[in-house]
Amino acid sequence: MQEKHLFEYAVIRVVPCVAREEFLNVGVILFCASQGFLQTAYKLNEERLRVFSGELDVQELEQRLQAFVKICAGRREGGVIGQQAIASRFRWLTSARSTVVQLSAIHPGLCEDPQATLQRLFSQLVR
Repeated sequence: MQEKHLFEYAVIRVVPCVAREEFLNVGVILFCASQGFLQTAYKLNEERLRVFSGELDVQELEQRLQAFVKICAGRREGGVIGQQAIASRFRWLTSARSTVVQLSAIHPGLCEDPQATLQRLFSQLVR
C-alpha cells in the first residue's frame, strides 16, 4: 500500500458581480507539501461565463488564471511571488480577495498521488 500524503486544495471561482456573490467554479489549486507539489488546473467555459455576465473579458480572465499557473511553477515568470517558497506561494494564491477571481476556503485531505487527486477534484468540482 502506498503512503498517504496530506494535501490542501481550494476551488478557483469567477465572480462576475461581487455584490451578488454568484460564482462559477473554473479551477482547482492543490498543494501537497510532502511531495513538493503545487499545481493549478482550470478551464474557462465561455458559454457558461456569458450566461453569468456578458460583460466579462475572457482574455483578461485567462491572463489572471495563467498567473496562477506561473506562480505555482515557481519560476521567474511568476514574478516575485513565484520565487517564494512553495508554501508561501500557495498561501498567497489562496488568500481572500474581493475581485472577479476568488478562491473557496482551503480544504484538506489525504492522497497517494497529488496529480491524480488534482485531476479528480477538477473533474468533480469544475467539469
